[in-house]
Amino acid sequence: MTQGQRGVDPSVPPSGTGCLECLASDGWWVHLRRCAQCGHVGCCDTSPSQHATGHAHATQHPLVQSFEPGEEWFYDYDAGAFAYGPALEPPTSRPESQPVPGPDGRVPANWQDLIH
Repeated sequence: MTQGQRGVDPSVPPSGTGCLECLASDGWWVHLRRCAQCGHVGCCDTSPSQHATGHAHATQHPLVQSFEPGEEWFYDYDAGAFAYGPALEPPTSRPESQPVPGPDGRVPANWQDLIH
């Protein structure tokens, strides 16, 4: 996918520095993904709640970009494959000081037993 195609608005900033739903519900995440259309930041499919995928299916926003420092890859839910996308509005990742998994203080000690 490229700029101008369905599922992309490079001018929209991310919704925050963590998974929107996890922060609202005292949840936690492993890694973060950013919707290329609306900027929604959700947790990855390894995370217990898989909010990024849930957002993509509920909204029909097919393209996400990793929201991890140093990662620029995109994933297209419609194609079920990695994809190309344009540069998105900064910031392009969570803060490097933010722990993985996160957020700080919410991750259970047995988190590795709880991931997908």
